[in-house]
Amino acid sequence: MNEQLKEQWAALRAAEPKLRIRDAAQRLGVSEAELLATRTGQGVTRLRPEHRAILEQVTTLGRVMALTRNNDVVHERKGEYLNPSLGPGPVGLFVGAEIDLRIFWGAWSAVFAVEEPGPDGTRHSLQFFATDGEAIHKIYLLPESNMKAFQELVERFRAADQYEPLALQPAPAPHGERPDAAIDVEAFRNEWLALKDTHDFHGMLRKHGVTRTQALRLAPDGLAVRTPVSLFRDVVTAAANERVPIMVFVGTRGMIQIHTGEVTKLMDIPGWFNVLDPDFNLHVREAAIHSCWVVRKPSVDGTITAIECFDDKGEQIVQLFGKRKPGIPELDSWRSMVGRLEQALEHA
Repeated sequence: MNEQLKEQWAALRAAEPKLRIRDAAQRLGVSEAELLATRTGQGVTRLRPEHRAILEQVTTLGRVMALTRNNDVVHERKGEYLNPSLGPGPVGLFVGAEIDLRIFWGAWSAVFAVEEPGPDGTRHSLQFFATDGEAIHKIYLLPESNMKAFQELVERFRAADQYEPLALQPAPAPHGERPDAAIDVEAFRNEWLALKDTHDFHGMLRKHGVTRTQALRLAPDGLAVRTPVSLFRDVVTAAANERVPIMVFVGTRGMIQIHTGEVTKLMDIPGWFNVLDPDFNLHVREAAIHSCWVVRKPSVDGTITAIECFDDKGEQIVQLFGKRKPGIPELDSWRSMVGRLEQALEHA
């Protein structure tokens, strides 16, 4: 254990008791996993990195809170982990009305069970980390969760060596953007126009060697429109006011977490725009939204309309759709609402 790091974190917590561990790790120049590991044996238990088996057993915990975040958006959803599909391929799934996840196993590494003080007593969680020590996903118990099942899970997967050093390695560097002149733009646009399923979009980008934001710049006319970044707030606010159910996607390298349903209680806290509903919380650092796009993709179910927000490095930080499922056209209320707000900003 890194005793020096442990002491530095203790001093930082004493000076700023409300500082979150992710922010403390950035302040100290280490990963969140490294910082958490300094508490091993003091409320932190190292588990064997048998992620699929652990998540299979998470279904026994009952109602919990799932948390996925990136640097600028936090997505918290309460519910049960149901309908797992976890192997053996590179992508796993939980597909439920409450907890809806897309899991990309290639990034997954260390996992801990954590006990820590919270506003209402001790909080218990499972915390999963990527190969670079960044948090991928966290599962927090609620008062109604099955504590006995949680304790059994921790005992079952407890690592024999609690103090084994973390085998960390830097995250892969993002692929640089090729010059537009190197792209067969006509072929790319034709393939976009021929899309049958929005799930094929990522493969199309990879095939043509374009980054996501480059793809939006090169999109067929009218199918990707850059808007003022205020559109994100406008859309969430209108969805709440008009009771239009939406889908909110937030991801890390190893996880995409999805909320589907209405949003109702919106609140500003300095620096953050928030949804604070009983079962769904979203926290967005609006200043980090560098670009916002309305993106339209053809499908066998008709046009699918999305709001995509990116940071200044071109990384997607949050994505919105109207509520839908494969085989069902998107909501007219969503499509018309987005179109109305888009036009209002054009003429502002």
